[in-house]
Amino acid sequence: MQGMGAGDDSCPFSFNFDPDSFKPGDTVSYRVSGSLSGFPFVGTLIEVGADYVVIQGAPDKPDEVYRGTRESRPLVDYDQI
Repeated sequence: MQGMGAGDDSCPFSFNFDPDSFKPGDTVSYRVSGSLSGFPFVGTLIEVGADYVVIQGAPDKPDEVYRGTRESRPLVDYDQI
């Protein structure tokens, strides 16, 4: 994600990588299994459960949400995309 900001090498996002402190509204970097593995994705947590999170992938598409694992970089199953 470096190089996507305003001309420097800083990342334009501030992520929460601590699954113990996840809360709705946090920005997370998440992964997708299958053919999209290895690509970084950015989303906003809208729900946090004991062993899962629900991520909104795009602010302009509020109905597109994905269930992922509750870990530092949640994993979303490719079938949801």
